[in-house]
Amino acid sequence: MREKWIVEAKKGDFNGLSAKLKVSPLAVRCLMNRGVESEQEMQEFLYGTLDDLHDPFLMKGMDEAVREIVKAREQGRKVAIASDFDCDGIFSAYILWKGFQKIGLDSEIFTPDRVKEGYGLNRRIVDEALAGGRDFLVTCDNGIAANEEVDYAKKLGMTVIVTDHHEVQEQMPAADVVLDPKRDDETYPFHGLCGAGVAFKLICALYDVQQVPAEAKDELLEYAGIATVADVMELQGENRILVKYGLQALSHTKNTGLRALLKVQGLDDKEITAGHIGFILGPCFNAAGRIATVAESFSLLMEEDEEKALEKAEKLKEINESRKQMTEDGAEEAYLKLAEKENENKLPKVLIVLLPDTHESLVGIIAGRVKERYNRPTIVFTETEDGLVKGSGRSIEAYDMFHELLACKDLMERFGGHKMAAGMTLHRKDLPELEKRLNENCVLTEEDFRPVVRIDAPMPIGYITETLLSEIEKMEPFGVGNPKPIFAEQHFRILSGRKFGQEGTVLKLQVQNDAGNRIGAVCFRRTEEFEQFVIAEWGEAELKRMYEGRENLLDIAFTYYPSVNEYNGRRELQIQIAGWCRIPR
Repeated sequence: MREKWIVEAKKGDFNGLSAKLKVSPLAVRCLMNRGVESEQEMQEFLYGTLDDLHDPFLMKGMDEAVREIVKAREQGRKVAIASDFDCDGIFSAYILWKGFQKIGLDSEIFTPDRVKEGYGLNRRIVDEALAGGRDFLVTCDNGIAANEEVDYAKKLGMTVIVTDHHEVQEQMPAADVVLDPKRDDETYPFHGLCGAGVAFKLICALYDVQQVPAEAKDELLEYAGIATVADVMELQGENRILVKYGLQALSHTKNTGLRALLKVQGLDDKEITAGHIGFILGPCFNAAGRIATVAESFSLLMEEDEEKALEKAEKLKEINESRKQMTEDGAEEAYLKLAEKENENKLPKVLIVLLPDTHESLVGIIAGRVKERYNRPTIVFTETEDGLVKGSGRSIEAYDMFHELLACKDLMERFGGHKMAAGMTLHRKDLPELEKRLNENCVLTEEDFRPVVRIDAPMPIGYITETLLSEIEKMEPFGVGNPKPIFAEQHFRILSGRKFGQEGTVLKLQVQNDAGNRIGAVCFRRTEEFEQFVIAEWGEAELKRMYEGRENLLDIAFTYYPSVNEYNGRRELQIQIAGWCRIPR
């Protein structure tokens, strides 16, 4: 699929800001491309510390929440923490549990069953908590939409504090206190915290009032950092600081369970990055809530015996490996179902795929895979019971999935979501009608289906230096809202090529630009796609010449990210290839 390359062209005082911030004009340009535009914002982005975190008492309801919790401790009451089954829910609950434990408040974590009960607070949790003598309820990463469940808890005499970060719906729940930075009347300066970020703020405020030493807050940073990355929050503002210092803390964590997980994943001697959380650690915790039980995750985090922790970490890794294989199988099945339409050039604008036997917790991940492959809005369904199907959708930038599905709400038993993702349940017999309506109403054009790549700057490889790389490192951690900088150059000769890794999934090239500069280039997991591109443009003979290191006709434009290849104590500058195309001379 041919990408649409767009060079960002924002204007600004690059040189002036460069001198004030002591970074290059190129770094200033990259920051502006990410919406970080003022000198103060850039200063905080590049050099922000824990001292720059906002006072938690600026959050609406924080005074009341702390007061109620302290009073509950003094009265000897027991707390129920009502969490969720994803990574953010796990770590927000763990932060609260650790914080309450620190001040001597008895608490227990309750979570819903993903398949049987679905997301958020429910009556079973309320009843179980009360049966165990817990009449003080604190939600985390959920609760803002649980109006009926909060009313039920209140009628039974519970004190209820809601801590959440999701959007307020028609009205806020009638809890004793609601902490949510997305409240309409919110006074807190930063609205982008995840559930664990809100929980962290609550415990920080509680520690301040109870005069708990400041280092106790630092012990919670790694949990807030993991959740922020795993919940795909924008890495700007406070989130950036929480992740930056959370990663530093995680690299030398005192948590026995996390140390064990790092060890079984081969990360115990590595500097932990946001990528490690997003692709390795986070999915392990998420997998337990998807296909096993979330109790596995809490058990690991609370384990203090090293041998038992290693056993539990191995189990969590196995659960995630199983989840990955199930996801791969589901994605392959989806591709096969769409292959015939693709071959006949009859691929619908909105893709609807039914995978009857797929675990319902995986349909969203599979929808994301299919969407990435075809760059089209995708909804994947699986069969449940009573003739119903449950689906999860992922969208592209040009398509408001929530709005389009809202027009089909009459077909659905349950429905919710936002512009880029949605979940729904409907009768299987109505699936063809849903597909028909969505595609008849869809106004997307072929141009909308081209993936957009935003280039920070055209930059010849001769500009890549260790100094430039150190400046790019100042922009870490990378993730949503702060992607790795992408640069581009139009004409590269390919001097040689080799394949590495399992099944040849890593491609290593030696390339040379028109100025005669040479550099190593690496491309991950797209070897076959690159070979198909070369064959389509220049033929198999030229691909063979490339692999043999012989002179060839290849002349390729690359988008890339500059990096360092470290091997046996040697450091070599290289580029990581992001994309490619042929640009006529």
